[in-house]
Amino acid sequence: MEVNGRPAVLGERAAPDARITLAPGARARQERRLTILLNKPLGYVSGQPEKGYQSAHVLLTRESYAGPGPPPRVPSGLAVAGRLDIDSQGLLVLTEDGRVARLLIGGNAIEKEYHVRVDGPIGDNALAALRGPLSLDGRPLRPARVERLGPDSLGLTLTEGRKRQIRRMLQLVGREVRALKRVRIGRVRLGGLKPGQWRTLAPGERF
Repeated sequence: MEVNGRPAVLGERAAPDARITLAPGARARQERRLTILLNKPLGYVSGQPEKGYQSAHVLLTRESYAGPGPPPRVPSGLAVAGRLDIDSQGLLVLTEDGRVARLLIGGNAIEKEYHVRVDGPIGDNALAALRGPLSLDGRPLRPARVERLGPDSLGLTLTEGRKRQIRRMLQLVGREVRALKRVRIGRVRLGGLKPGQWRTLAPGERF
């Protein structure tokens, strides 16, 4: 590994704007670590199975693979990097790459974009309130980017993931969530994956 063009020293701290370059061998090993993008349907849990509910891992079959190329062997023990509730759907990331897992669940301000349908019209005052400042459990939330997609639907972009955050935010403005789908994490989009389909992270695709 190099930092700003010179070999890194064990234990060295790099500045946030440092240019870090992996050695070719290390980069190749990292790229061989599998990262999967799944369109999780409703009714599946993200991680370990729960009573009455299957884990989303059972969907990673040859038949549900959406390419490109032949389906890879799916190892056991893939980590879920950013969970989705049983009653939410959309982009779920499962990986054996520790770097990806740390990036997505380590408190970094990675954008996560959702499409949400609620139980009635969203007024301008509710939109303004959702954009903040808001607090949950006595702690302020990071500002959210909110746009109206239709009379009863919104696009929300968050940079944190509190438990059932979006549902609780909508409750604060008097609305209940009827449908919630995650469509993007960082620069990676759900795209044309149908519910239950999966693919691998494409070469050059980064969060």
